[in-house]
Amino acid sequence: MRLAVNIDHFATLREARKASEPEPALVAMLAEQAGAQAIVCHIRSDRRHIKERDLRVLRETVKTGLNVEMAATEEMKRVALEIRPDVVSLVPERPEELTTEGGLKVASNRKALAAHVKALGKAGIRTSIFIDTSLAEIAAAREIGADLVEINTGPYAELREGKERDKALAAVRKAAAYGRKIGLEVHGGHGLDYRNVGPIVAIPEIAELSIGFAIVARAAVVGIEQAVLDMLALLGT
Repeated sequence: MRLAVNIDHFATLREARKASEPEPALVAMLAEQAGAQAIVCHIRSDRRHIKERDLRVLRETVKTGLNVEMAATEEMKRVALEIRPDVVSLVPERPEELTTEGGLKVASNRKALAAHVKALGKAGIRTSIFIDTSLAEIAAAREIGADLVEINTGPYAELREGKERDKALAAVRKAAAYGRKIGLEVHGGHGLDYRNVGPIVAIPEIAELSIGFAIVARAAVVGIEQAVLDMLALLGT
């Protein structure tokens, strides 16, 4: 299973002091050297952490794959077409949220999202959709032309061990199997850390996990390279 390292919160740390460091691109290079197979970041409408300058530098320096999360807006489409990341992950976005709170609603926005996906595809950009475990929503993502889906593991990750977490894990398993069955590449992410990632790693249909905050938090103590190596060991990579 591949590891995609989300570097947003290194930029969050930089912006806390309006400083010039830490440099997200440097973090990305160190994560790649440690074995990360992709780099993820989220450019938000409020530019609270990642900014256009970061994307330009990352596009020049990332050697694995650059996955940029963004809302499905005209403004963000222009950013994507300028930067040309390898993957654009479409996510819902609310100004007051601390982090993405749930999957994108695809079925009720098919026409607009299909046009967005088509425009990105014409530019050679693969499209991912961050999506909840609803099979209907996953089917809708396939119908509008998405290349892959990232299953929202947040509901699982937020629960302690017990019947409710087992139920949430079963939903992730079912969603991943269905997505793969209908021809989508399946990724997973949100809320995963060094303690809860194991059962998700055991899902064979999931090809890649996107993990950010847990790696950033550990990196503050042991450094980014060791934090990535520790997560890769759990992924069996």
